[in-house]
Amino acid sequence: MQKIKQKLIELGQQLVRQIEKKQNPTVSLPVRSLSNVHYNKKIGTLELGKNMASRQFFNVAHTKKFLQTIEVANVSKKLLDLGKTTSLRDVYYQIKRTIPGTKINVCDEQTETDKAIEDLEVITGFSREQLHINANKNGSVSGRVIIEDKGDTIDWSKMGSGGWSIPSNVEDITFKKVQAKYVLYMEKAAVWERLHEDKFWDKHQCIILSSQGQTTRGIRRLLQRLAEEHNLPIYVLTDFDPWGHYIYSVIKYGSISLAHISDKMAIPQVKYLGILAKDIEEYDLKKHFISLNDKDISRIKQISDYDWFKDKKIWQKEFEAMKKYKSKAEIQALSSKGITFISDKYLPEKIKKQDWID
Repeated sequence: MQKIKQKLIELGQQLVRQIEKKQNPTVSLPVRSLSNVHYNKKIGTLELGKNMASRQFFNVAHTKKFLQTIEVANVSKKLLDLGKTTSLRDVYYQIKRTIPGTKINVCDEQTETDKAIEDLEVITGFSREQLHINANKNGSVSGRVIIEDKGDTIDWSKMGSGGWSIPSNVEDITFKKVQAKYVLYMEKAAVWERLHEDKFWDKHQCIILSSQGQTTRGIRRLLQRLAEEHNLPIYVLTDFDPWGHYIYSVIKYGSISLAHISDKMAIPQVKYLGILAKDIEEYDLKKHFISLNDKDISRIKQISDYDWFKDKKIWQKEFEAMKKYKSKAEIQALSSKGITFISDKYLPEKIKKQDWID
């Protein structure tokens, strides 16, 4: 914690020195845009490039973002001093006010302070969670795992029907006991509830983990820790649609907006378990198709052109099938085969046959 506080203090001291020398207060940070994000084939993740940008106080185009970044740094320093954490929404309200003598607000929307926090991550080299700023909880997990979290011993196999609620910050969790052969991540909470009720994690000695749609940073970090610290394979189960494929892409390679922390988020060894194009025919899912809309079609083109997908024939085949069908299929369509079909047959058989793609 002291290193983080010192970094924030140094940022402030740097600005003070500039002001004392009658210089334009300036902070420098890497450009966080697609043009400065590269796919590193050697390690299999996205990474931020070396292009830098300056943000100056006496520059009309920069002033507001400059002020937001410094305000966020001030909030973080206070939190570290107090040993407290707060939410993204709380930070927004702590900063939101009208600048004296003007009609201009320091920030108008939470998206502005969220971006300022990401900028502070890049400037300091420390994650949002290390800066004591957390997002909302969003995810559940079950399995034969015992952890210690802030002095409390928690058994993931004894958390009732809702499982353990995954926090935004999982850095301080200590794994006391992990009995699992693999981790199964799914985008749909409803699918997780089906598997949890069927005790899939107990019958197959695995960990089941879910979010509601796109994975949170806490979930991605937890998955990475389980993969790296316990050498567990990670399987991703999503819908047969471009958004499901994007979720897999983010977990495996990292995301463009968070390329600066890919080393703490990306899991290059993760496998995509389904739904696959061949499952459509094998399990007669065409009658449960949902037509693609213009946004879906545009998304297919976008992700199929990603550097990490465009040269992989197996993935291009998936994208082409989706365009051919002009439709997508949800995981829940498998329920048409029986309420426990996904836990009794579909998943056990796919995992046994190693029926996944990389």
